[in-house]
Amino acid sequence: MSLIRIRNLCRRYVMGSEVVHALRGVSLDIGKGEYVAIMGPSGSGKSTLMNLLGCLDTPSEGEFLLNDKNVATLNDNQLAEIRNREIGFVFQSFNLLPRSDALHNVELPLIYSGVAKGERREMARSALAHVGLENRMHHRPNELSGGQRQRVAIARALVNNPSIVLADEPTGNLDSRTGEEILALFDQLSRKGNTIIVVTHEEEVALHARRVIRLRDGLIAVDELNIRYRTPPTVGDGISPPPIA
Repeated sequence: MSLIRIRNLCRRYVMGSEVVHALRGVSLDIGKGEYVAIMGPSGSGKSTLMNLLGCLDTPSEGEFLLNDKNVATLNDNQLAEIRNREIGFVFQSFNLLPRSDALHNVELPLIYSGVAKGERREMARSALAHVGLENRMHHRPNELSGGQRQRVAIARALVNNPSIVLADEPTGNLDSRTGEEILALFDQLSRKGNTIIVVTHEEEVALHARRVIRLRDGLIAVDELNIRYRTPPTVGDGISPPPIA
């Protein structure tokens, strides 16, 4: 059963006298635990698709089922509830509160959910430990490196145990070495059962995912497995298959 099921999804915007067709009938399925990259040039529709997947926008036409719930029919309050419960966001700019320590930043989604203070503190500590920051819980963002800040953002995205972690250009503000560390963390999270969707324009970022979806002109141009995870040669030819989670 698919975690995400999209059928003939369209999104149109009216800009003055012009109608812009950002998505022109996209259909796809994403299963639990998949690690997917969505790519495309400017104007391809990838940002529109990200906003729809993140329940930040609603389609003009089509069906979007998330955990068998038809998101396309929900109102703004229902969408906000879905976002808080089902989706963890990771942004290029981290979006951390500068005067709050890592622990409080990670707690924020739980505060909005009404979780009691003691329980949310424990959940936030666990999420920070999950990304290797158990020794940085009481540091503010300006006391952390870029990679550590992004790890705090990932812990915040994970703290509600969401169905999806949706990352928008998550390595854009990081140096190449730190970016590799964050992408390796996404791989570890995916292998533990988290569904990771990364929206990026960088080939080297997309190639860390197991599946790459390429958009062009509001349509899916390519939907393929990363070459590293495709079916290996037949057994007995002396080549070991790559690990597949």
